[in-house]
This record gives sequence, C-alpha cells and structure tokens, in this order.
Amino acid sequence: MGFRAIEWLDDSSILKLIDQKALPQQVHYLELTTPAEIAGAIHDMTVRGAPAIGVAAAFGILQAARGAAGAGEDLQARLSEADAVLRAARPTAVNLSWALNRMRAVWSGAGDSEALLAALDREARRIEAEDIAVNRAISEQALKILPRKVTFFHHCNTGSLATVDLGTALGIIRSAHEAGHEVFAYIDETRPRLQGAKLSSFELLQFGVPHAIVVDGASAHIMRTRDVDIAVVGCDRVAANGDVANKIGTYNLALAAADNGVPFYVAAPMSTIDFSTATGDDIEIEERDDSEILAINGQSIAPDGAPAFNPAFDVTPHRLIAGIITEHGIARPPFAESLLAMKRAQETFLEESA
Repeated sequence: MGFRAIEWLDDSSILKLIDQKALPQQVHYLELTTPAEIAGAIHDMTVRGAPAIGVAAAFGILQAARGAAGAGEDLQARLSEADAVLRAARPTAVNLSWALNRMRAVWSGAGDSEALLAALDREARRIEAEDIAVNRAISEQALKILPRKVTFFHHCNTGSLATVDLGTALGIIRSAHEAGHEVFAYIDETRPRLQGAKLSSFELLQFGVPHAIVVDGASAHIMRTRDVDIAVVGCDRVAANGDVANKIGTYNLALAAADNGVPFYVAAPMSTIDFSTATGDDIEIEERDDSEILAINGQSIAPDGAPAFNPAFDVTPHRLIAGIITEHGIARPPFAESLLAMKRAQETFLEESA
C-alpha cells in the first residue's frame, strides 16, 4: 500500500496524518503536535471517517498527557481540557465520543502519573489495533454472502483513508477483489466534498479494483440498468432500532436500492452502534459551512449571495436496510433484537479474550 492515513510517532508524540483535503492530486502528510491541532484536523476533515476520527482522538489524549507530564502541569486539568476540545470537533460520529470515553475511563481513575501515562499508551494502541482487527472481521463476514461475480454500489469513502488499515464498506469491496471475486464497483462522487470521486477512487486505483465514478444522481438509473448486486455503505452512528446516520446522500441511495430490489447493507463496527440512542430522530446532524456547496476547490459555482443549506449527514430508516455487517455477524431485521444479539456476542468475545 502506498499510503497510511494515520500513524502515531511514539518517540516524538506526534500524530502523522495524510491530508485528505489534498488528495488525489497530492499525497501530503501533516505532523500534529497538540490535541487542538488534532481537533482542528477532525473538524476540517483533514482526517475523516468515524474509525479514524476515534483513533486520532485517542492519541490526542495521550499527547495531552505526555505534554502535561513533561511541563509539570496539572495532569487531570490538561486531560479534561483536551477531552472537551476533541469531543466538540464533530458531533455525529459516535466513534469520537466512544474512543474519548474509553480514554477517560483510564485517566479519570488516575494513580501516579507514570502509571497513568503507561495505561493511556496501552489504551490508545489497543483502540488502534482493534480497528484493524474489526475491519478485517467485517470483511470476512461480508464475504460469506457475496456471489463470485459481484457488482457493488458504494457511497462516500470507507476504506483505508477512513480507518487505520483496511476499511469497512470499501474494505469489503477490496477484500472481495483480493479473494478472487470478479468485482466491479460504482463509486458515486459524494457531493459536496466529493469523497467518492477523490478518495474512494484513489484507493481502488491503488489496489487495482475495477470501478467507475458516477454522479450522485445516477444511482437509481444504474441500479435499474446495470445489474447491481449489492449497495454497501459505512456509517457514523447506528441507533438501537437500526436507523443509520451516514454521509448525506445515503438515504437517497437506500431509496433507490429499495425501488430496484438491490439489497442495501451497512458495514458497522460495534463501536459505531449507539444503544443509548433509541432512533435516528435522536441523532444530532452536523451542519457545515455553505461554502462546501457553493464552491468546488475554491471556484464558485453559484451566484454571489446565493443561500445554501448543508447538512453533512442524513438518517436512513432501518426499514430500508437488508443487514448491518458487524465484526460478530450480520444483524438483520428486526434490528432491535439482532443488534442486541451482536452486543451479547461482543461481550462474550471480550470475556473470553480477557
């Protein structure tokens, strides 16, 4: 692989990130030295994708702890401040708060600073390693249901750029290709930030996966005329009833899939399932700056003074979803029951692994 989206440089306590805003024209890396810089990178989507955001935040807390210890500052105050700054960076992706809650569980019961630093280091690395293992397990689950010749439709970017390594939904497409399936993928542009055209296509070219970029509005036509076998997307949050918050346009894609008899699947690590959120109506939807809609790469595409409304996510109702692919199996309707079964499977796994 010619790139790595996120890397912790332990000797210098620097988080090295690929600048996803510079892709695909340039593979450029940033070295972030403070939690505030990491929060800024999360907010402006230098780093994006729910799993990658969670890992970045975990290392941001470790960075804060090391900085406080080195400067002789109040460790608890420094960690609390870093937690607040990172937590506010993006509200919709549950992995951000999930990772920060795990780190908080370590530092809130702190002992001496040396032991705390070691414990925070272990937890951040554990979150990183788990993401790699979970993504591979999700692909293994998905391969069980895929035909040998398979045409995918994919939205946004959910691959190596959105995670630590393989990816979720795009990781399934790549894994099918590497397992010898005859794969073709339709990749929509994903307006307004074009993560599909810029990032997903970049990744699939790296791995030699046959694909075509299409405009977002072409999904229904392509599903009706091009024998699409499966639509698969990632997600930023899954409610307890199976409603899914994901990049804006996911709901449209699910509606097109339903009307054309194409099964619509969501790839979701268990960390993305929020059992404290009853339905999708309870999920806060991030709204971003109008400029993302009104301009492309700094070039205005709308009249001066034109207003815009820019929700970054939408919620796909669970009734449109054929299955939610987790590392512990595929949850199917009714999701209120099957997702709880996945949770129990995870708890059993963690107990056996302890």
